[in-house]
Amino acid sequence: MVQTHFERLGLPRRFSVDPGELERAYLARSRAVHPDFHLAGSGAELASSLEAAAAANEAYATLKDPFARAEYLLALDGGPAGPAAKLPPAFLAEMLDVREAIDAARGRPADAARLKADLAGRLAALADGVAARFGGYEALPAGDPSADTFRTQIRALLDQARYVRRLADDLDAD
Repeated sequence: MVQTHFERLGLPRRFSVDPGELERAYLARSRAVHPDFHLAGSGAELASSLEAAAAANEAYATLKDPFARAEYLLALDGGPAGPAAKLPPAFLAEMLDVREAIDAARGRPADAARLKADLAGRLAALADGVAARFGGYEALPAGDPSADTFRTQIRALLDQARYVRRLADDLDAD
């Protein structure tokens, strides 16, 4: 049976994760499976240790990032996966303005810093929106028909976050 990232680190399967608890769980799991403690074992034990350490690292990286954690939870719950067909036109128009502002800010550190702060604020607001939607989603009783609506709303916010992150990466590339 394949373990989820949550099971691998001994955490409850939910969107809200205490960063300190996540860090402690990762460090404990990492110490338990680290290849350095299995060097005296057989080749199979060492290979198993390497595999478990890599899985713990992947689990930690996924669960540490709220957007990656949300993507992962959506995938575990059956979707919707991948980008939605369309982003809202108003959002796209806004992002076009941001793209133009990024192009205009090249070589102008003060403008770039302002844009970076704006994009960080947008990402924080999107993360808050994802957290709020997951709060409602996770409170639903099993089989509730409104679960699909929550998952679709989460997917839309994740798509917007992916777009904003790409713009932030482009800004950082300068």
